[in-house]
Amino acid sequence: MNEQELNARLALNRIPGIGADIFTRLIKQFGSATAVFNAGRSQLERIPGLGNDRLDRLAAGPDATGTEQDLEWLGSADHHVLFIDDKVYPDLLLQIASPPPVLFLKGRPELLYAPQLAIVGSRNPTPAGIENARAFAEHLSRTGFTITSGLALGIDGAAHEGALGGQGSTIAVTGTGLDRIYPARHRQLAHRIAGEGLVVSEFPVGASPQKNNFPRRNRIISGLSLGCLVVEATRKSGSLITAKYALEQGREVYAIPGSIHSPLARGCHWLIRQGAKLVETANDIIDELPPIALMPGDADGDNIRQEHQARATDDYSDLSEDERKLMDALGHDPASIDTLVARTGWEVDRVTVVLMDLELASRLNSLPGGLYMRTYPE
Repeated sequence: MNEQELNARLALNRIPGIGADIFTRLIKQFGSATAVFNAGRSQLERIPGLGNDRLDRLAAGPDATGTEQDLEWLGSADHHVLFIDDKVYPDLLLQIASPPPVLFLKGRPELLYAPQLAIVGSRNPTPAGIENARAFAEHLSRTGFTITSGLALGIDGAAHEGALGGQGSTIAVTGTGLDRIYPARHRQLAHRIAGEGLVVSEFPVGASPQKNNFPRRNRIISGLSLGCLVVEATRKSGSLITAKYALEQGREVYAIPGSIHSPLARGCHWLIRQGAKLVETANDIIDELPPIALMPGDADGDNIRQEHQARATDDYSDLSEDERKLMDALGHDPASIDTLVARTGWEVDRVTVVLMDLELASRLNSLPGGLYMRTYPE
């Protein structure tokens, strides 16, 4: 991407009212953000959902000061930006409703492609809840999961701390720009995650912790993950929003039960009544997702995507032509049947039959939410 288009995309991301859907619609219609800003009002008026306010803001042109702040932030070696049409945009996140068109990254971007499990819960947990979150996260991280959470006080923070002790490390998705740390009490933890894990945000530099930002953040936490574990939560807990997104996105939801007398158990008990899986140990999740637990973490910091690609070059001589084509279409991230139909151009029945043959041959595994993922030899 050239410098002009990068500037235009960063500027488009900053225009008030241009959310994920409209950003994506504009890029698709005009082919680039540069073309969006060069378009006349009559052309822009043809885009559904813009309205006069958004048209006026687009006509006013880019916010040069804000864009310069983004570019200055991107000047650091461990700072990155990812756009929705980039080839390396995470496939799982691409499958959700309204995926974020822009992701700002600080730390190890390869963790985006690792198998992730979200761990969320109350901001005011019990000591037992803190211990459970930390212990589950550390155990799951040691088996290869990257633990994804929201950097909030309480369960989120404990999950990040536990995950940093394992090879899977952790991803913190924030509701602010990545030049800000919220809550401030997690400043040291955030710096450690940026150094050993990854911090992610869809919000540009300077974005403050607005109330509406956090539900948007929650859809990314669940969208990046194969499943979501709720440790402790009241019935009105924000963590239930993440669990709800996970269910809508076809992800597995897990909950740890508690005392019937504890208000912090009521959210988990409600989720279990809605169909979430009751878990007592981390192995309950590992048993549910065995191929994930076998995937290697890399403490030396090698790019996980590159390692997956290297492992994917194993011998295909025992596979049919259709099986080889489907393995190539599957790639190295979990994918749904609909995604594979789109990538191959085949009918659903043909894709389903070949998937079944590959699963019987132990070349791939089915995951919760109707997803499939290739296996990797030890």
